Amino acid sequence: MNRLFNQRALDQSGFTLIELALVVLILGLMASLSMPLISGFESNHLNSSARRLAGTVKYLYNEAAMTGMEHRLTFELEDDSYRATNINFSGELQPLQGVGAKKKLSSGVHFVSIYQPHRGEQTEGEVTTALLPGGWMEETIIHLQDDKENKMTLRLVPLTGLTEIYDGYRDFR
Repeated sequence: MNRLFNQRALDQSGFTLIELALVVLILGLMASLSMPLISGFESNHLNSSARRLAGTVKYLYNEAAMTGMEHRLTFELEDDSYRATNINFSGELQPLQGVGAKKKLSSGVHFVSIYQPHRGEQTEGEVTTALLPGGWMEETIIHLQDDKENKMTLRLVPLTGLTEIYDGYRDFR
C-alpha cells in the first residue's frame, strides 16, 4: 500500500495550468510596472547630474566647516565639468580627490549659464564658488539643459549649504 501511495505522488508531481498562468500573470505585471522606470533612465540624465552636483556642494560645505579650510567649486562651462579645490593652511590651492575630483555632467547635459549676484551671469569660461569655513558660501544660480531642451535650475543657498533644485529655467535676479 505504501508503494502505491508513493507511485501516485510521483505521477502527480508538477505544476497545474492555473499555477503556471498565475506565475505568467505576476511576471507580466512586474514587467509592465518596471518598463517605465527602465525607459526613464535615458531621459533622466539631467536630474541625475543636478543631484550629483547638489551632493558635491553639500559635501564641500561640510568639509569646509569641519576642516576649517576654504573650499572652492570651479565650473568649467566649455567642457561641462566641475572640480573642487581647497586652500590649505599654507595658503596653497590644492585639488581634492574623491567626491571633489573633476567630474563631467552626464551625457547630453550642459551648463547654460551660471549667475552670481556680485559677478553677473556667465555663459563661458570658468566660474568659481567659494565655500568658507564659517558656514557661508556664495549664492550661485546654475542653469542646466539637456539635448532634448529640458531645463533645470540649481540655487546654492549661502547660509545652509543646501542646493535647491527646480524644473525649468528660474531667474533669481
